Amino acid sequence: MDWPNLRTLVTGATGSFGFPIVRHLLDKGVKEVRVLSRDEKKQFDMRNFFSGRKELNLVIGDIRNREGVDEAMKGIDIVFQAAALKQVPACEKHPMEAIRTNVLGVENVVQSALAHGVKKMICISTDKAVKPVNVMGLTKSLQEKLVLQGNLSRNNQGTILACVRYGNVLRSRGSVVPFFRSLLAQKKTLTITDKAMTRFLLTLNDAIDLVLYAVEHAQGGDIYVRKSPAAQVLDMAAILSEEAGVPLDYKIIGNYPGEKLHEILLSEEELERVEDQGDYYRIHPWWSGIRPRGVSKEYCSADAVTDIGTIRQVIARADREFEGTEMIGGEFSKI
Repeated sequence: MDWPNLRTLVTGATGSFGFPIVRHLLDKGVKEVRVLSRDEKKQFDMRNFFSGRKELNLVIGDIRNREGVDEAMKGIDIVFQAAALKQVPACEKHPMEAIRTNVLGVENVVQSALAHGVKKMICISTDKAVKPVNVMGLTKSLQEKLVLQGNLSRNNQGTILACVRYGNVLRSRGSVVPFFRSLLAQKKTLTITDKAMTRFLLTLNDAIDLVLYAVEHAQGGDIYVRKSPAAQVLDMAAILSEEAGVPLDYKIIGNYPGEKLHEILLSEEELERVEDQGDYYRIHPWWSGIRPRGVSKEYCSADAVTDIGTIRQVIARADREFEGTEMIGGEFSKI
């Protein structure tokens, strides 16, 4: 990609993923990083943190508003669609709000990208879109369909649209590591929903690498997944308790509404369309006719559980990476 000559748009750019991708794009020397988000406080923090960077332009808006999306889209080459309602319990409680953002809002971004002839659009999806059992996953699954189908639209004059999938990123807001550390700092008992629960271990840089890989390689209608080790949540609790210098103390509270026991990133239905590309999997679109059959079974966190030493190493790497993304005193420091 000829990054210095590209203008980029990041929706939802003041979130846990959005800020690091903005920083990476600025480091690549892009002509412009335009941000569309609705939180003025987080934009204030971002503006102060990147003070003097004229390539960064911040726009207050919501992807639910097509007019605002169109204004932000003008002159853009690459779109990173990260705006979302992503907390499972909140989406369960307010399903229509999830639909308005994750489905109708994303359709606004897709149609605007097509109307303005952007080169590529990469949409951030989730493991919960695979075999969805909760509102967030259902809306994200529909989001994937809308984005991928945009490649076949009669309004498409050459825009390439693709998705990436990953689970919770270590150290992101709402993820288990900061949650457990907060409880330990307060000398509270750790709460675990199920002893058998597993999660993939992905750091911020892993997530960024996945998205940038998709930008470089997407051909339209494809979905990209990064290979990652996984861990039992109980093992993570033991490691973090040891880090805090206290014995492991936990209670089982049962699953939250809509919570999955394991993360799945490739489904049975998709297996014949999966191509193994080394560190990544590429799921070809159904209409391509390409059937690499690169994986023989679902890619599930329960089948990728790693050893305690590796889990420690990944958490330590996530900590080092996150230190470089904190806007001290701002919203991003309140994890």
